[in-house]
Amino acid sequence: MTDGQIKTERVLAALEHREADRVPVGEFFWTNFVRRVKEEKGFGDDFDPYRFWDLDMVVINPNMDPHITGIQVLEDSSERKVVRTGFEATIELRSSCPMPLYLDFDTRTYEQMESFVFDDPADERRYFSALDDQINSVADTLNLGLPSFVDRVSAYADDFCVFGSVCEPHETIWRIMGTENVLFKLAEAPGRMAKFIERLGEFAVGVVKGQIAAAAGRLSGIYVWGDIAYDKGMFFSPDYWRSFYKPQLKRICDAAHAAGLKTIYHGCGDASEVFGDMIDAGVDAYNPLEAKAGLDVVDLKRRYGNRWALNGNIDVRVLATNESDRIRREVLRKLNAARGGGYIVQSDHSIPDNVAPASYDYMIELLREHGRYPLDLGEFEEEI
Repeated sequence: MTDGQIKTERVLAALEHREADRVPVGEFFWTNFVRRVKEEKGFGDDFDPYRFWDLDMVVINPNMDPHITGIQVLEDSSERKVVRTGFEATIELRSSCPMPLYLDFDTRTYEQMESFVFDDPADERRYFSALDDQINSVADTLNLGLPSFVDRVSAYADDFCVFGSVCEPHETIWRIMGTENVLFKLAEAPGRMAKFIERLGEFAVGVVKGQIAAAAGRLSGIYVWGDIAYDKGMFFSPDYWRSFYKPQLKRICDAAHAAGLKTIYHGCGDASEVFGDMIDAGVDAYNPLEAKAGLDVVDLKRRYGNRWALNGNIDVRVLATNESDRIRREVLRKLNAARGGGYIVQSDHSIPDNVAPASYDYMIELLREHGRYPLDLGEFEEEI
């Protein structure tokens, strides 16, 4: 078996609540952490954290912009960059700020929303061309000139378990219209918004089907990006989510499952009020399980057992202490969630640059030593 086949079996076993050889490991990294690693370890621009730490899975995004326009750079300096994207959003990136600032949106009114036309989700440029797009290019840094989706999938498929991805309707709508505007409109005219949410679901299903076809059997699953909560709870009524967002999530999961792929939902904050509904909709696992939002993967494993797989929850605040005893306790205790399968180890969002590379090295060492089945966690073992 190739490395990619071994890692794919490891990940699928976890998602199917089986024990493979060891607990699989995934991760996301902030750009400044990768820069820090390069500087401290003397690596060049070709440094790849997934290969260096021999992680198990990689998530690759296709072009999900509603309009395939590429990125228009409006201002470009060492301190500040301003771009306009295929979501028709104007976004500012500053070197002193880790996250982009959304300055303006072309779509603001109900009328503009209702007349919004999506470019074809099956358009081959989304998958086979090296066009810049918002999801891949505008994050904690401006990252232009990426290879095409298919080229990136091909680069990893022999060595990793590869997931594609899609934005569910709320993740798409706020990028088109702005978070505050969307939340006001959900309260003012829920029926009107529901119609657009359904159209967003249709677009998302098309993106799922398009990337599956383009990847030609090299994907094992789909990550579903969807922030619907903050650290105190959901952004809007759980009942509204159940009525209008949940059916679209089910369509996305159904499209992935019809092709034999798994689904992992990535949602920040505490959306636990609808976790049961996500299981009903077909979500196979949840990520990132933010510890800072009060979520605990061991408690969730006790609650859901084999009904749901879990992905994440290693507290980056603990990693950032760079104290080995605290990191050891955090990692080994959370490994209790992997008993019987059902857990992919990962941070509770992404690795920031206040985590020392040596601390991440240590976390991986712990997982290699203690993450092999049958698990032996010593003093950190808990009843599940």
